[in-house]
Amino acid sequence: MMKRLSLAALLSLGVAGAALASDPRHGGTLNFTAPYGSSFSTLDIHASPNIQEHFLTYAIHRSLYSWDSIQNVPVLELAESVDVSEDGLTYTYNLKKNAVFHNDKPFTADDIIFSYKRIASGSNALPGASYLNVIKGVSEYASGAATEIEGLKKVDDHTLEITLAAAGNPGYNLMEATTAIYPSNVDVAQQAIKPVGLGAFVFKEHVPGSQIVVEKFDKYYEDGKPYLDRVNIIVMAEGSARDVAFRNKEIDVSILGPVQYSEYQADPALKDHILEVAETFTRNIGFSQTQVEAFKDKRVRQAINYAINSDLIIQRLVRNKAVRAVGWLPVGSPAFDESAQPYPYDPEKAKALLKEAGYENGFEFEVTATPNESWGVPIVEAILPMLNQVGITVRPRPVESAALGETVSSGNFQAYIWSNLTGPNPLTVMRCFWSQTPQSACNYTGYSNPEYDKIYEAARAERDPAKQNELLKQANNFIQEEAPVWFFNYNKAVMAYQPWVHGLVPNATELALQPYDEVWIDDTAPASRN
Repeated sequence: MMKRLSLAALLSLGVAGAALASDPRHGGTLNFTAPYGSSFSTLDIHASPNIQEHFLTYAIHRSLYSWDSIQNVPVLELAESVDVSEDGLTYTYNLKKNAVFHNDKPFTADDIIFSYKRIASGSNALPGASYLNVIKGVSEYASGAATEIEGLKKVDDHTLEITLAAAGNPGYNLMEATTAIYPSNVDVAQQAIKPVGLGAFVFKEHVPGSQIVVEKFDKYYEDGKPYLDRVNIIVMAEGSARDVAFRNKEIDVSILGPVQYSEYQADPALKDHILEVAETFTRNIGFSQTQVEAFKDKRVRQAINYAINSDLIIQRLVRNKAVRAVGWLPVGSPAFDESAQPYPYDPEKAKALLKEAGYENGFEFEVTATPNESWGVPIVEAILPMLNQVGITVRPRPVESAALGETVSSGNFQAYIWSNLTGPNPLTVMRCFWSQTPQSACNYTGYSNPEYDKIYEAARAERDPAKQNELLKQANNFIQEEAPVWFFNYNKAVMAYQPWVHGLVPNATELALQPYDEVWIDDTAPASRN
């Protein structure tokens, strides 16, 4: 699972209080909250892409890879090591020999093959199938043209060979909760009722609309873990309800919205126990280079970035629950450039660039936007006077939240404001500015530049991960200079935790998903938790 913060990392985040206690203590109960719905739609994680169900996954199940929240890279979870062929296509996994399922079945290569075949089957229509497309033969198996997945080969019980459809790091795909490994000797229908997995905790009970209870698995493959005896995953979608429960010490963690974030920061009793991270989403305004002539000129796009006081908007409207964007890739990306600087607020520079580009008298465009308060119409309304100051007229074009994706992917916009997924895999993310990527996929602005293509294609061909990340860093910096979008901010997720809770990590892919096997509570916790 995800790794715990080092002391230095904790200090840099201002959350050292979560780790300054001595050695981890065994025992106790953690009251965790599932804040994204009023229930769990299913206990079969293969069947749900929703984060709400992933809370269960992190306790009960394991995937072939997991996410390292410190290095921001996928790491092996169910294998001790992996050998990669020279062409980067074949991965031979030396699987863990001490892992057993909650029903005492030893974990073997058969379980991975069984799980991947179930997920990939076209008749099952499971969300994890899209992640398995990196494996050779998955599309043929899904369509029924093949009875086996060509890229999966069992060498022996603890050796599995996976051949990819194209070279790349499969960890980004095979770490997903929807690719969790199920035991091959259990009827999958049971997984929706009484799930069985390889995780640190065993399913105990599900009270619909209330909570899921899991208990320590004594045969977990990580020695000495988990520390906790029990985790209650409590459904609590209303922020006000979480606030009351947290202040009453009834729950141990609480995801905070913008208003609560401001209140907790101002409260001396709460401000020192806040964990925050810039998640892998970039909020932006994308400029259509196919619908608006002015947007074909880089100087115009740059001028808009200079003309908007992004920091003021983040402070006043987003209540500082965001991190200023300095490019497309967010802080949590392995290819993020820590030396990158955002566009400064400089209206005079914006005017000069517009004059150079032939738009001294300005121009106008409309921004397609949803009602979302953090990246929708309210933000567009805030930038109107700023852009008007440099001669640009902007009009909001409101759409329903459910319609935004289709509107943008079909190209039916002059500009859009959105919060786009920009991680965790930088190679996949930066593909969105590659000229060969269609607009319907993710090249929404219709951006095309042969110089960028050259950098991106070099990154695609590079087999050394460190060298590939350096090329992707160059690609990201190139895009920042080109400014096909207004770089607004990275979503900041915030979690309040009780002072007796330790082992939480700044998971940039989703802060609310935490490594329960790493978490522990000290003896200052209420009697109900000890």
